[in-house]
Amino acid sequence: MFLGVDVGTGGTRAVLIDRADRLIASHAAEHAPIRSEHIGWAEQDPEDWWRAAREAITGAMAASGLAGNEIEAVGLTGQMHGCVMLDASGNVLRPALIWCDQRTQPECDWLTEKIGFERLIELTCNPALPNFTLTKLLWVRKHQPEIFSKIAHVLCPKDYVRYRMTGEFAMDMQEASGTLLLDVAHRRWSTEVAEAAGIPMQWLPRLFEGPEICARISEAGAGATGLAAGTPVAAGAGDQGAGAVGMGILAPGSVSATIGTSGVVFAATDSPAKDRLGRLHTFCHAAPGRWHVMGVTNGAGLSLRYFRDTFAIGMNYDELSALAATAPAGSDGLMWTPYLFGERTPHLDPNARAAFVGITASHTRAHFVRAVLEGVAFSLRDTFTLFEELHVPVKAIRLGGGGARGPLWRQIQADVYGQPVEILEAEEGGAFGAALLAGTGVGAWSNVEEACAATVRVASTVAPKDAATMNAAYKQYRRIYPALKEIAKA
Repeated sequence: MFLGVDVGTGGTRAVLIDRADRLIASHAAEHAPIRSEHIGWAEQDPEDWWRAAREAITGAMAASGLAGNEIEAVGLTGQMHGCVMLDASGNVLRPALIWCDQRTQPECDWLTEKIGFERLIELTCNPALPNFTLTKLLWVRKHQPEIFSKIAHVLCPKDYVRYRMTGEFAMDMQEASGTLLLDVAHRRWSTEVAEAAGIPMQWLPRLFEGPEICARISEAGAGATGLAAGTPVAAGAGDQGAGAVGMGILAPGSVSATIGTSGVVFAATDSPAKDRLGRLHTFCHAAPGRWHVMGVTNGAGLSLRYFRDTFAIGMNYDELSALAATAPAGSDGLMWTPYLFGERTPHLDPNARAAFVGITASHTRAHFVRAVLEGVAFSLRDTFTLFEELHVPVKAIRLGGGGARGPLWRQIQADVYGQPVEILEAEEGGAFGAALLAGTGVGAWSNVEEACAATVRVASTVAPKDAATMNAAYKQYRRIYPALKEIAKA
């Protein structure tokens, strides 16, 4: 049996699978709400992740009826880019600035000027963005020097949970790619970037490939989780890398479109493909010797949750989807731009703002919900537009996350992307991929490719039926951001 643990934004989920890839049990525990003291700020308490991880693991174990010593290995995944700062005793120094925090644009500007835009992409394959871990460290140095002076270790969210489980400081290559401190092309920390930024190399954890066993459950971790002391723990991957493993996105041409809190279009590559303008992220893959490019929409599933919590209180997602299905494709001209936390791909603009555009007295709540679903898909199509520009092949698109679970959002994506989309038999997200990495690490499969071939199967394909309508709407959608940017300048 293999355990996968996903330390997400809204909660932590644990899944147990066997060597025949059957899901034995799962359990999830919610996190406390994101703290947003100011517009664009987003923080979470690492101790809350550890609390939720304990609840998820013990809940899955209880549901399965398994004993701790029956778990062969553990794999970890989770939200990327979050900045966890620990002192020399391993204590958390302040709440973590998480992936969607947008406060660090001044630090991005400083770092870009210090190193140079082109040189930074040459060194890390990525530009300086507020989402990345390094820029968050620089903000703390400037605004909270008393905390910065006490830092001894820097981790990302799931790696903090690993530390609490094992006592080890470790990070995988895919996760490290999102810190802006990794030499992505050569899969090692970039001493040049760290030195230029003034970050001591000793703060950074040891690096491992995704399936490598990097730690073992400690006595304290065993007492907290019910797992057996000494159980191997694989390095795992960030949520997108592990999710790609769970969906079998390993070979060039294979692409996933995943809608969670954020939305990601992810394409596997055999070498690091760099966008000289930095609009796409180029990261190491969770599979050794592979890389990937991805575009990110910060407020994807978050858009639907925001709408529900603000304008449709008391309705669940199934009810919202059923309502949206009563509105026509294209929402009769109503559009949504999902820039609730600024935007990454393709705009690289932390100050971008969300908007409904084209409202008339004829529009109903059904139109508004459908416009949200379509607007998120349009935003993800921006990444496919960049793939075409950069000659990144797209042979098959597999859907994941909340956007894969409802028939309407599946159909909208097929129509917006303009090609068939595949639905998997079991889309268990990043936790499933983390469990596969753990199994690979202890020899259940000889490599990640074999693990995916043995476990990932397509259940159905959804063909486009309103592609022409959505293509015309997408052209209109592309005109909105430049107008919003001009308004923001006024």
